[in-house]
Amino acid sequence: MRSRLYPAGSVVLAMAAAGSVLAGPAGSAFAADTDGRADLRADVNRDGRIDLTGGSDTTGEDGWSVRRGAVFLPNIDDDTKRCPVAGPGGAPLSDAKLAACNDGTDTKVNGSADAADLARIRSVPLPDVPANAKGSLKITTGGAKARLFLKRAGKWILVTSVTRLSAAELRAGAEFGVEATDVVRDTAKWDGRAVVRLTVTSGRKSTTDAVTLRVAPLLTQHHLQNTQQVMVSKVQGEGPDSRLQREFVTALGKEVKKAGITTPLITFEKYADRWAQDFVEPAYVSMTGPGGRRHVMRVMLRSAQPDRDAGRELFERVRGRDIGVVQVKDPSEPADWSLDSMGNLETIPPYAHGGRSFPAGRIIMGERKDSGARPSKVMRTLLKSQGMQDPLLLDTSWLSVGHVDEFVQFLPADTPRGWRIGVADPQAGLRLLRDAKGAGHGRTKMFSVPGRSGSPAPKETIDQALASRHLVADNEMAARRIAANLEILKRETGVTDEEIVRVPALYTRGSEALSAEGQEIAVPRLTRMGAGSGLVDRLGDHGQQKWLAENPSSRAAAAATVTTGAYVPGAVNGLLLGRDRYLAPRQWGPVVNGKDLFTEAVTAVYQRVGMKVSYIDDWYTYHLGMGEVHCGTNTLRDATAAWWQGPVVNRTS
Repeated sequence: MRSRLYPAGSVVLAMAAAGSVLAGPAGSAFAADTDGRADLRADVNRDGRIDLTGGSDTTGEDGWSVRRGAVFLPNIDDDTKRCPVAGPGGAPLSDAKLAACNDGTDTKVNGSADAADLARIRSVPLPDVPANAKGSLKITTGGAKARLFLKRAGKWILVTSVTRLSAAELRAGAEFGVEATDVVRDTAKWDGRAVVRLTVTSGRKSTTDAVTLRVAPLLTQHHLQNTQQVMVSKVQGEGPDSRLQREFVTALGKEVKKAGITTPLITFEKYADRWAQDFVEPAYVSMTGPGGRRHVMRVMLRSAQPDRDAGRELFERVRGRDIGVVQVKDPSEPADWSLDSMGNLETIPPYAHGGRSFPAGRIIMGERKDSGARPSKVMRTLLKSQGMQDPLLLDTSWLSVGHVDEFVQFLPADTPRGWRIGVADPQAGLRLLRDAKGAGHGRTKMFSVPGRSGSPAPKETIDQALASRHLVADNEMAARRIAANLEILKRETGVTDEEIVRVPALYTRGSEALSAEGQEIAVPRLTRMGAGSGLVDRLGDHGQQKWLAENPSSRAAAAATVTTGAYVPGAVNGLLLGRDRYLAPRQWGPVVNGKDLFTEAVTAVYQRVGMKVSYIDDWYTYHLGMGEVHCGTNTLRDATAAWWQGPVVNRTS
């Protein structure tokens, strides 16, 4: 079967390189029709054991596909916390030096936890080899990215060009461990394969055998995987913003416990970057370990933003046993800073449609088609090179921040597909306001949020909102843009209209300002940027001027294209805590007869699809920063399911 990960030609070459080869003369003790030939085996069928007597691990051992073939891990964690996080005197290490150390960068097996990260290979016992027989091993393909260890006398030793197996070891059968020193970053440079060859010689006679392994793909999480732990930033300090953030973290912790998640929150505390969704995307690699249990290594994928220091904390505090970090950066590459945030990376749950199968789900990212800006090429190359979740780009030109999490989500469902698409529905938001106005509530305040010191409560009414110069037009535009993206998702996944959850929403352009040319453009009220981005966090008049001065390209783009952010806190930009538990941003909408119109409508929509909704106040912590609950949090999800066993392509589709 042709592999989805490799062109047909490369598979043929791999099979030719990895097949059993008879090097001695016919009729010798090592002839192919005797039991004395070299026989190297790996866990080809991924059941957690190596079959030394039957054929379950021999068919396909020379190739690799998504469904079958031996897997090994990139050993990029730090099981014993041996990697330094600071230089002499506590001086900060460079990003490059932080990333330069992990368990794959040395030539030792650092204890039992590190040994568990090794994929096993075994040689079939050869009880009749002569006393002068020797065995040698070599990684013939992928040797620059893989290491091989031999278990000898209970210890793991590095296999080198001078390592030899004795006749006694050949007779008993030997055990080996293989690790990768990195993930696949670009298939043009390394496609992830390692071919391990065993050669057994006796005098002038020899026989060889080889097995092919492929490094486990780096995969992003999806919402059919249960939430195990929640992450959030815990900003230090005594100012009002810091106190508000701590209140949010406390409230979040209570909601997490109510959802049945007992593991404590992971808090980022060092770099004052409150956007925990944006500087990291939790991912994972896995293989089947002994006894059929999945061995999972979490991999924290740092955003490709060269000046976002918050990602350093992944190395400094988070990396450890079975937790690695990957960073990809190309300082020479022009990129859109906001598009490179990980809130602009979400994952469609597993599906098969139109002759393509995505058993581990598929990544979506936003691009600005209006200007041609895309997420970092080096990041897109890494994601595509995994061969499993080929990123699908959606058009987020109409959003000021430009992240996919601002308008789309994926919800578990008790349906044959197993999930639904949730999308923001600006038309439904407009209907709520128009219906309220028609019922005589036009003078009701648009927002019920109380003011804070230095931040007065909004004063506009429903009438004023509907009569504003841009609100209706902007939401009609947003509805068209969302519909166009939804058509892409329907075409790619096969999702039908009945599987779409439409959640009331409203968008608005930012505070209005005039460019030097006298053109009216949109300026965000708050920047969804991390500390160290070079931009102020809260934008008053001075901040708006600073933003305009420092973003000439954004000024030009804004003059040509209206961009928006959430007007009412974006309900789809929330946190899925369980299959039926959803945490949304508190709506703070118009209150009529004691009920918040948007809260009532949002709750009803989610309840119709079996979701229990709770709300958390993020108005001053995230909403005014052009983000919501999802933007300020992150999750670690259960990744123990076999990534290769998702939906199979329906060949008739």
